[in-house]
Amino acid sequence: MKILIAPDSFKGSLTARQAADAMERGVRRAMPDAEIVCVPMADGGEGTVQSLVDATGGQLVTATVTGPLGTPVDATYGILGDGATAVIEMAAASGIQFVDDNTKNPLVTTTYGTGELVRDALDHGVRSFIVGLGGSATNDGGAGMAQALGVKFLDAAGEELPFGGAALADLATLDVSGLDARLAESTIRLASDVTNPLTGPTGASAVFGPQKGATPTMVAELDAALGHYAAVVRESLGRDVETVPGAGAAGGLGAGFLAFTNADMRSGVKLVVDATHLKDAAVGADVCLTGEGGIDRQTKFGKTPIGTARAVKSVAPDCTVVAIAANVGDGVDELYGEGIDAIFGMLPGVETLPQAIADASANLEHAAENVARLVAHAA
Repeated sequence: MKILIAPDSFKGSLTARQAADAMERGVRRAMPDAEIVCVPMADGGEGTVQSLVDATGGQLVTATVTGPLGTPVDATYGILGDGATAVIEMAAASGIQFVDDNTKNPLVTTTYGTGELVRDALDHGVRSFIVGLGGSATNDGGAGMAQALGVKFLDAAGEELPFGGAALADLATLDVSGLDARLAESTIRLASDVTNPLTGPTGASAVFGPQKGATPTMVAELDAALGHYAAVVRESLGRDVETVPGAGAAGGLGAGFLAFTNADMRSGVKLVVDATHLKDAAVGADVCLTGEGGIDRQTKFGKTPIGTARAVKSVAPDCTVVAIAANVGDGVDELYGEGIDAIFGMLPGVETLPQAIADASANLEHAAENVARLVAHAA
């Protein structure tokens, strides 16, 4: 019997690789002779770099870059096992974890560090990129990223604009003559399941600005600034990025990549499915174990368990897909028609959060063993 193990990370406790290893130990105890294939997964968000590096035998690279507040931070990205593809989580350089309640200010935060990570990967010879959009502290439309890659944002006096989304209200001219020429020969895939446009009531500023510290007044200011920015891009470059679904992801970073590179938007989990060759691994599988920290009705909107289930069923329609989670929330019955055949919680009883985190590996291992025992008995 062939068992495919393809979980996401269990946030705060286990990486995807650690989760897969725990599941494998549990299955092995119940089914010692089974063929087991492990493919750590992700959905383009937190943990994607580690999952893809683990799954492809790649390497992690750390660089000192400019954080969202303009101060140096250490950020890590991955180069996959092919040596030609970099996977970058923008949050590693420009994430919300670098600000606190006293320093949150989306008027001035910048994605410059994300651009520096792209440049560092280019220096390593990379010409293929997967960029995860999410978890940002920024609302600058990707202007900082573009600045790091050589674009000059000039005001009416010909002076370069400072960092931040608010400054874009003064944008008069875009000078792309210094844009890194290596980008023209690069493929950039943006991993995001966010479909928000750049501006408007469902845009970057209105929907995501408040969680980054924006007051209603700041939201209006930022939305107007991003609208002006989009107009200048349209007039100067002939690219309309304002209404593209996903342009508003990561404070408009999606729009920045679409404006200045040949990037395209992709489903995060589908990108990971392709990068890990999950479908190849799933051929002939009898059972697939997947999972992540929490599963509920939101899981069907591009989360790893549902994306994994759909991919597996596309090549192994008779495969039984079982999801395991620490927390099973409301609406999971909606997932049964989407490729997941059964869902199990892994906690043995009532536990405090610290205890559940400490016991995560053992609990997941035990849950996987019980699933495998049921499968073995039914076989």
